[in-house]
Amino acid sequence: MEERKVTAVFRLEKKIAFVTGAGSGIGESIARLFAQQGAHVVLADVREDAARRVAGEIQETGGSARVQSLDVAEESQVKAAIEQVAALEGRLDILVNNAGISHVGSLLETSLEDWERLMRVNACGVFLCAREGVRQMLAQSPHGGTIINMASVAAMIGIERRLPYCASKGAVLALTRSIAIDFATQGIRCNAICPGTVQTPFVEGYLARNFAGHEDEVRQQLHARQPIGRMGQSDEIAYAALYLASDEAAFVTGSAIVIDGGWTAK
Repeated sequence: MEERKVTAVFRLEKKIAFVTGAGSGIGESIARLFAQQGAHVVLADVREDAARRVAGEIQETGGSARVQSLDVAEESQVKAAIEQVAALEGRLDILVNNAGISHVGSLLETSLEDWERLMRVNACGVFLCAREGVRQMLAQSPHGGTIINMASVAAMIGIERRLPYCASKGAVLALTRSIAIDFATQGIRCNAICPGTVQTPFVEGYLARNFAGHEDEVRQQLHARQPIGRMGQSDEIAYAALYLASDEAAFVTGSAIVIDGGWTAK
């Protein structure tokens, strides 16, 4: 794909951004783009080595970034991470809750352990990060901040054999709307992005784990289920996050931006 050129709008000069799951895929693209647009980015990931690779490349191209080792499902780690942002960066302007995991299975194919694992990372992780992020943003009053939650089209429609994933992303969408309403008058915006299937290491790992030996066949199915005829690219999601993070989106809160190649329009 041709490289997109960003204009002078949607700049994030001197803003402090905290991006979870920033070591690969959509989170990596968001971290890179935010740094390109002038933000100092904290790359948070349970895979610290992956985040260090991305942060190093951002720094090599003149961007500002540091790494935060973080398991979003661990309350003590989340609290410590946001406290460190306050101590090192002085404030938190943008929180991107992107970290997530997947599971293949219907109701009868999902164990309680599977359910709890998905909800712990995908829903509880967003709850914990958003809660600590809001506390910090309120302490910065009147400056506030903005939260971007990575939901999914799975929050809006049923997808075959994706029960706990759909449920967890539905929770993310509900959290987004509740946070937006509760803090709309206190300088905090909260929005969600609902991607369709995006071609990332996350998806490739899902194929390898669940469809070993049939990856090409299933990959083509993933391309074909979106009317536009292909999976999305991570930078296409990152540009939506950039808009939501920017001052140009000052009137946008409680929204869910769908980026799915027409999947949910069918």
